[in-house]
This record gives sequence, structure tokens and C-alpha cells, in this order.
Amino acid sequence: MQDKSGKTAAAGSGAAQNSSYLNGHTASQNGHHSATAASPEPQSESRAPSPTVIPREQWGGKYEFLLSCIGYCVGLGNVWRFPYLCYRNGGGVFLIPYFIMLFVTGVPLFLMELSLGQYGAAGPITVWKCCPLLKGIGIGMLCVSTLVCLYYNVIIAWTFYYLGSSFQSPLPWSCDAIANAAVCDNGTATGNSSLGKPRSPTEIFWNESVLGVVNSEGLHDPGPVRWPLALCLLAAWIIIFLCMLKGIRSSGKVVYVTATFPYLVLIVLIIRGATLEGSLQGIAFYLTPDWSRLANAQVWNDAASQIFYSLGIGVGGLLSMASYNKFDNNVIRDTIIITTGNCCTSFFAGFAIFSILGHMAWRKRVPVGEVADTGPGLAFVAYPEALALLPGSVFWSILFFLMLFMLGVDTLFGNMEGITTAVLDEFPNLRRNSLHKSLFLGTLCFFFYLMGLLLVTDGGIYWFTLIDSFSTSFGLIIITLFMCLGISFFYGVNQFCQDIVDMIRHCPPWCSKVLIYFKACWVFCTPFLLLFILIYIFIEMYNTPLQYGSYVYPRWGKGLGACMGATCCLQILIWAIVAISRETGTLKERFQKSIRPLNSWRVNLNNTEREAEYVEPERVEAPFTVTLTDMDYTGMTWEM
Repeated sequence: MQDKSGKTAAAGSGAAQNSSYLNGHTASQNGHHSATAASPEPQSESRAPSPTVIPREQWGGKYEFLLSCIGYCVGLGNVWRFPYLCYRNGGGVFLIPYFIMLFVTGVPLFLMELSLGQYGAAGPITVWKCCPLLKGIGIGMLCVSTLVCLYYNVIIAWTFYYLGSSFQSPLPWSCDAIANAAVCDNGTATGNSSLGKPRSPTEIFWNESVLGVVNSEGLHDPGPVRWPLALCLLAAWIIIFLCMLKGIRSSGKVVYVTATFPYLVLIVLIIRGATLEGSLQGIAFYLTPDWSRLANAQVWNDAASQIFYSLGIGVGGLLSMASYNKFDNNVIRDTIIITTGNCCTSFFAGFAIFSILGHMAWRKRVPVGEVADTGPGLAFVAYPEALALLPGSVFWSILFFLMLFMLGVDTLFGNMEGITTAVLDEFPNLRRNSLHKSLFLGTLCFFFYLMGLLLVTDGGIYWFTLIDSFSTSFGLIIITLFMCLGISFFYGVNQFCQDIVDMIRHCPPWCSKVLIYFKACWVFCTPFLLLFILIYIFIEMYNTPLQYGSYVYPRWGKGLGACMGATCCLQILIWAIVAISRETGTLKERFQKSIRPLNSWRVNLNNTEREAEYVEPERVEAPFTVTLTDMDYTGMTWEM
């Protein structure tokens, strides 16, 4: 999931020929741009010679890219978020808005990001040479990636903690453990929680042993760092650093294990769950449709948010990973494979989750709806309790949390890739020097570790929930909305489709017809739905209090979260003003110049194409016998 490599640029006259070809290619392909951008005057970068193209890495094979993207998209949200949303919003009927949102917003935006990164062979910031006015979109993506990386590795740290605890027999959160004898009576939890429900050993283990949240009063009282979690967080960042140390040459190999192992575990869990008593009740609860829910706007908003959450759109990871593809990679095929695989995995994981939750409900003699929860509650409370009820619970617990660890690591690879690629493209000297690149990556991981210590304090879960709620909220929707509108109306949707055809080269007939559908989505359907989601988010954010358990966040806490989201999307306005101020002329002329691609935009074409265009000078074979005369020695200068 890291750098896309490129081959060494041709030297000598070959490089000159390539440069002149690319400049000519630029002029011809940008014809429709010149019509939309009134001023023919080139930008300042156009008058300078084309910059030297620094060789970029490339994926070792197309399967590395596919597995990296699938691993990036298939994350913890597929296991704990989708099943919860599915049964909360009408069971099987939730699949209707889910797949509508997938095909109208998810797939088009996914293809847009992959195509933009692959064509420009650049990261989230540098790729906006295609439209300098929108450089702030890349900066905003960088801000979102930073917030996501900050809290996402904390989930991996929790997984580490549970994974280490799973090697104990009996499991420390089961009723068989001696410490839980006081709260268990024949396997049934007693006592009262803050919600008035019976308190289970898993809930006690999660809130007291892992989080320590019972020692904190709220957001204003983080308390001391919980050092067992801090060590788990350190180990998680060390693993991320080592896996990404050599770029995609290392992370591209790691995904062969991390992206495939979770599927093996899910299959094993489904088979095991199908043999348990009560599993059919769990599956029925998961899939039973409630058709009346289709009229609820919350259902459609949840479907759209899950698409964004699971596909990783607008964070920069997809764009960065695609930038290391070969220029002629079939980006439409990859989009269909990855998005379909991701959504099928979500649906598939629901059977594994709810078959075992159904067994847990049968054992506890309660409805399935009372044992399922959302977010961390499902992965670290309800599911560990279900695992503790299985024969051979230690083995199943180790297997489950190992799966969660690999799901989290894969997703974090993509988020980190968005950050590192953006910085390395803006500061190419780091890419040239492997030592400097390693130092940068180590410094970045250490910075995230220090910032993440706040999230592993006694009150860290309150800060975790705050960042989780606002980092990918309205700011992310605004970023993707401007990306869609900018490519469609500033860069030009026709030109963008032509770029995709140029990459696929021999575009089959079905490809051209599919692009008509995507063009309609980019221009009309996708922006309309994004506006609907954005309006709903603002209404919900204003009317609904933010809370974790029984703790309701204060107004200043929600204001802080809103500032996080605003900081991400305000980058678009700030850098648009910077781009316009750098141009000359009237305001209209400045605007027209700032939406025109720089000449160096198409110089980033993949070196594979350059090599295809380069033809060696014709060689003339000399005769076998050559007779030299005096003129050969006096009239010519011989060079070694």
C-alpha cells in the first residue's frame, strides 16, 4: 500500500524526444480545457522547463494493488458497523438503500479517486496540478487522514490487549474466571450497570480493566495514561513502521497475508456458528425486513455513511495507492472488483457475527437486540462474551482478535499511505534518499504515538469517540463534494473520461457505455446525494446530543469536534485563495488561470508509456570489408 514505483527515465536524446512528445500530447489532449478556460496565457510553471521526473516505485504485480485496496477497504467497520446498521435499519431491507448508495455515490467516487491517482501518478496534493484552484482538497484529505490515523491505531492497541489476554485459560472476561465469581451466577451476569441492565463480565473487563473509563468523569478529566495500553499502542506503531519501511515493496507483500487471513477466519466462524443452538434466530434477526424503514431519512443517511466508511473515499489512501499503478492498468475493472468484494464481505461478515450472537441470546434467554451493539461495543463487549460461551473459547478468541488486528493494520496502511505519499511528492528529496525517507516515516509514527497517548488514558474513550464522530463527518462529505464538482466542471468531465480511455488503451465497447453512466453520476446524481447527506448531517448534529454510554458531551466538546471537521474542509477555501492570488490579471482572469492544468500535469505519464514512445536511432550495418583512404584520417576527427 505504499509507493508506486516507476522505471528509470530514458537518458540522452531519448529523454528529449519523450519530453517533446509529452508536451505535444498535452496540447492536443487539453483542447477542451482551453475552450472552457478563457485565457490562453500559460501559468508561470508553463514557462519553466519541465521538471525532472523522479522515478517512482510500482506495485510488484496487479494482485498486490488489488489486495492492498481490498485490505484497505475491508476493515473493522465491515465486521462491527455494517451488521449493526443492517439490523437497526430494517434488517434485509437496509440492503436496498445500501446498494443504491453504493452504485450512485460509492462506485463513481471510488473510480474517480483511482483514476485521478493513476493518471497523475501523484499523491493527494500534487495530483491537483490538474486544477491548482482545488489543491486544498488534497490538504483537506491529509488532515482527515491525520485524524483517522490518530485514533485508528488505538483500536489496534485494544485488539492487541485482547489478543494477549486471550492466551489465558479461562478467558479473563468469562464467568469461569475466579475474578468474575462475584458478578456471575451460573453463567448469568448480575448487578446493575449505569443503564439499569444486568452487567456482564465482558462489560466490566472492557470498562474497568481495558479502558479504565470508570475512573474518569468525562472529556475534561482524561486522567493518567494506562501503560498496558500505551505499550500495546507502541507495539502497533512499530509494526506499522516496519511493514511500511520499504514502501510498497514491503507492504505490498504483507497484504498477501493480512488481506486474505480475515476471510479464512470468517469462513471458519460461519461454519462454527451454523452448528450452534440459536444461530438461526440471530440470522433471522439480521435479515428480517422492515419495509416501513425505507421512508426514514436516517436509513438512507446510514447507508451512505457506511459506504464512505468502508470504501475509504475522500481520505487520500485510494488516490495514493493508485498512483503507484502502471499507466495502462484497467482502473474500471479494479473499481468493480474492489467495491463489489468490499460490500459482499460486509454482508458475509454479518452471518458470522449474528449466528454467534444468536447463540449468545439463546444462552442468556434475552432477545438478540439486547446483546448487539454498535462500534467498539460489538467487537469488544458483545462478541468476546459470545466467544467465551463457545467450547474451546481460547482458540476462537485468539482467532477472532487476530482477524481484527489484520483488518485494522490493512486499513491503517492505506491511511498512512495517503499521508506519506502526499509529503514525499511535495518534498521529492525525501524520496531520493532512503535514509531520509525512513527517518521521516519513523518521526511520523512516533508523532502519532505521542498524540495517541491521550486516547489511552482513563478518559481516552471520550476523546476517541469525539474524534471518531467528527473526523469523517461533514468535513469529509464537503471534500468529496468539491472533488466531484471540481473534476466534473473545472477540469472537465469529458476530458476526465478521455483520460480514463487513454489509460485503458484498448477500451472495449462495454467500457465506453459504462463511462456514460459514470459521467451522469459525476455531473448530477452523486453531487445531489452528497448535498442530501450533508444537510442531514448538519440537522442531526444540531438536534442530537453526542454521548458515550450515559455521558452526554458538553457544548464545548461538540464545538471542538466541529472545529476538527471545519479545519479539514476550510483548506479548500484557503488554498483556493492562495492559488488565485498567485496569478495576474483581473479576478476573472486569475480564476480562469487557476483552473487550468499545469504543463507538468501530463508530464507525469507513466514511464511505461514513455518507453513505448521511445524508438532507438536507426542503425546502419557496415560492410564486412572496409577500405580506408588518407581522407579518412585527415578529414575526420576520431573520438574515443
